[in-house]
Amino acid sequence: MIIRDKPSAFRLFFVLKGSVVPTIAPQILFSAMVGFFVYFAYSRFPNFLPILTVTPFILLGVTLSIFLGFRNRASYERWWEARKLWGQLIIDTRSLARQVQTYAWAENTSKNNFQPEIRDKTTDQVLECKTHQKHLVQLAISFSHALRHHLRGTDYNDDVYKFLSPDTTDRLKKVRHKPNFILNLMGEELRQLLQKEFIGEISARNLEERLTSLSAILAACERIHNTPLPFAYNLLLHRTAYIYCFCLPFGLVTSLGLMTPFVTAIIAYTFFGLDALGEELEDPFGTSAHDLALTTMSHNIEINLLETLNEDNLPEPVEPDGYYHV
Repeated sequence: MIIRDKPSAFRLFFVLKGSVVPTIAPQILFSAMVGFFVYFAYSRFPNFLPILTVTPFILLGVTLSIFLGFRNRASYERWWEARKLWGQLIIDTRSLARQVQTYAWAENTSKNNFQPEIRDKTTDQVLECKTHQKHLVQLAISFSHALRHHLRGTDYNDDVYKFLSPDTTDRLKKVRHKPNFILNLMGEELRQLLQKEFIGEISARNLEERLTSLSAILAACERIHNTPLPFAYNLLLHRTAYIYCFCLPFGLVTSLGLMTPFVTAIIAYTFFGLDALGEELEDPFGTSAHDLALTTMSHNIEINLLETLNEDNLPEPVEPDGYYHV
């Protein structure tokens, strides 16, 4: 994701990082070359070149603009929904870390105060309770990293495995759906807390709501990732944009003359740029310049949750590469 201040009016024309120009440069250059060829042919052989009026291009341009607007709006809605889902992931993981420590500690404190007969066991119980608390929070960290790898199709690395035991790591490597498996492990930790009476049923129900919310976030992200916009719709837009930009010089050459290649290139930049931008936003979980900064967000979750556990050696935040946040 590109995060930067708005450049000045002069620099605005020379910004390439984060621009779609490098992606659509071949289409722009080819459109300009077609415009120059049409101008050259018209100036040398005016009677042999088919010349069109501007009217059909105006009608087709308006129609194409409307369709591109609908497509880009649909792509942006997918991008924004994905960002809201990851915002909810941050909320739920922070809430889970806070609740599991608050509820479990309160339960043990109440036992210590109101059940004197088990005071000889409370030290071991508190240590065991804190172990389950820590495991549950660490699993939430692993889940956020695993969700990122799952959506991007990248290899799972140490950021997922470092909080897991060797046995759990071996089991995780064998399963196909790793984020869902980690959710099951979190449910197992919650069951242990409830069975050992480290938390009450009401507290367990509240924590289960957090796990259910994480499961809903996982399913919603998969829905966006696995359901692209209809291929026929994209194909129609691609074909229409190419046909429009390559035929446009035939309608402009009589009125613009030598400026035909320049104007054609500007119009091609507009249409192909909107098309390319909509295509990038369609899948917001990738690693292009306009996709969501999943690595930054998942590492921020790790830092926040480790602070909740009062850990001292916190990882450093992910530094952006210039204006690019991964």
